[in-house]
Amino acid sequence: MSEINESDRFECVIVNVIDTLIWKGVVVEEIESGGRVYFGKVRAEDFNYAPGDILYIGMKRLPHELEEMKMEVSLYDADDRRLDWTFL
Repeated sequence: MSEINESDRFECVIVNVIDTLIWKGVVVEEIESGGRVYFGKVRAEDFNYAPGDILYIGMKRLPHELEEMKMEVSLYDADDRRLDWTFL
């Protein structure tokens, strides 16, 4: 298995968008693995996407001291703008 670099991006398809007043909750599915990630605080004014559209995720390993959380996963648009992040 190859090393994942912080600059690597993985193509994802939007599965679901949950509307709230200020934020959008976005579920994306990584196309090759089928793994899903939920991002709960995407700013509504930055988000003009719908289920079926393509976004990208990037990953960063966290220091070993944080045993409960292994990596930070970020959601990006096609222009490489960071829309949200979460811990896994």
